[in-house]
Amino acid sequence: SWRLESQLSGHMKPREAAILPVPRETMKPEMSDKPQAPTQPIQSPAAWKSADIAGRQSEWFLQLGADDIADVDQAYQAFKARGIPLEKMTRADFPAKRFQSIADRANDMLENGPGFFLIRGFPVERYTKAQAREIYWGLGKYFGTGISQSDEGDVIGDVRDIRVPPDSPRFRGYKTAGKLTFHTDTSDVTALFVLRAAKAGGRSLVSSSIATHNEILRRRPDLLQVLYEPFVWSMQGQERPGESKWYFQPIFTMHKGKFSCRYVRGHIKNGQRFEDAPRITPQQIEALDLFDSINESPEFAFATDFKPGDLQLINNHVGMHARTAFEDFPEDDRMRHLLRMWISPPNSRELSPLLSRIYQNQTAGAVRGGFPSKVPGKIVFETTAGWEDEMTSTH
Repeated sequence: SWRLESQLSGHMKPREAAILPVPRETMKPEMSDKPQAPTQPIQSPAAWKSADIAGRQSEWFLQLGADDIADVDQAYQAFKARGIPLEKMTRADFPAKRFQSIADRANDMLENGPGFFLIRGFPVERYTKAQAREIYWGLGKYFGTGISQSDEGDVIGDVRDIRVPPDSPRFRGYKTAGKLTFHTDTSDVTALFVLRAAKAGGRSLVSSSIATHNEILRRRPDLLQVLYEPFVWSMQGQERPGESKWYFQPIFTMHKGKFSCRYVRGHIKNGQRFEDAPRITPQQIEALDLFDSINESPEFAFATDFKPGDLQLINNHVGMHARTAFEDFPEDDRMRHLLRMWISPPNSRELSPLLSRIYQNQTAGAVRGGFPSKVPGKIVFETTAGWEDEMTSTH
């Protein structure tokens, strides 16, 4: 896998120049509403391999300059001067004019470019954790609407090792130091803000689910068809009152010429916990194994090393992410710590009705996805201690 540092040498400008428009995804319209796999590869700027994307850095990387940093700091000071609580903040309360153009660029590349974007250079060390959390929420307003990530109503999640037992039915991999395999999150866009990096390891990996899709088509079109058919998924204890604890959903969908992938193998594995759920078939397992092996190969997995202050965004419909295992510093105040938001951007794609259990509103640009708070209207800006206690004690 290609190392980011090899491309981030001193010759880079603080801001990337604009690039020419890239071609949009193309697929025959008649394929959109049929639950069958396409017979031709999907053509898209989001269909890339690691060597290819290394040469397209202007589409996915931006280094903040001094004026950009000052713009964010001034917006934060303006918000603090207003004296309003964080949950009442609007974009107007965090007036970052320069960052608006950065976010617009990122959102365009998430939906119409490679499907991921990395903003580097924010001096997070100048701020306390509480201040960084507030700044992150303010920046998030420029990408879209933050949504709840669990039934606790957390719109900002803390990504750190709290040693959740892997056999917990409510296991969430981002709460461990172990390797995270390639997956998508339960939102249109995932944003990760790095407060502290690990002592060793913890490399960020991204891949193109469209490129993986096309490779499966090339190798095993019979298994590609399987991935367009429904699998049993667990709700991971996040179901609403009266809802089933499991549901059907395919891995791949195509709707009105737009592709979407949703994949969390642990959720599919946990779907087999329920006696009333259909059993996974050998062919389904073979398809998932092939999907995993392609994603994890160096040809498809693109690796970067996180630095404090990095802000990485991924369009979950066309991109997947993973993480290598990491070793933490022994001191609590030096341990790896990322903040995560799940975001509904204003320029998201229309989705297939086959994704309706998670994305109840499939309309383009809708606020959707996530796991709703068990207390309607409740939102919190960090993973609560009570939630973490439950994760470490529930088996």
